[in-house]
Amino acid sequence: MPPLKILVCDDERHIVRLIQVNLEKQGWQVVTAYDGKEGLEKIRSEKPDLCVLDVMMPYMDGFEVLKSLRREPDTEGLPVIMLTAKAQDKDVFEGYHYGADMYLTKPFNPAELVSFVKRIAQGSNGDGGGPKRYDL
Repeated sequence: MPPLKILVCDDERHIVRLIQVNLEKQGWQVVTAYDGKEGLEKIRSEKPDLCVLDVMMPYMDGFEVLKSLRREPDTEGLPVIMLTAKAQDKDVFEGYHYGADMYLTKPFNPAELVSFVKRIAQGSNGDGGGPKRYDL
């Protein structure tokens, strides 16, 4: 079985690198993007198994990326972990409303993010394969 492929999309390069190092330690493949538009393009071209997505980014914010993913049949079931400084209740609710699977706020513990990814990756849809959605 090939390693889990994860897209990390955040405009803060040091955050992307921190996440990348922690996910790669688990043996997972990491693809990176630094704005919402690039993230959406990489999701379409790289076909990741999961996406870690910031909200406040140039060109297209993370909520817009998430809404776009949920409208397209090829990406509507892609698990998405929102990782953002937007921590007000309305932001968290908005993230879940648009289809986020999990919502983690900055500053964050990288071990907690790894734990979230593991929970999603170990889920199955009953046929023994692939991540499943955790709709709330």
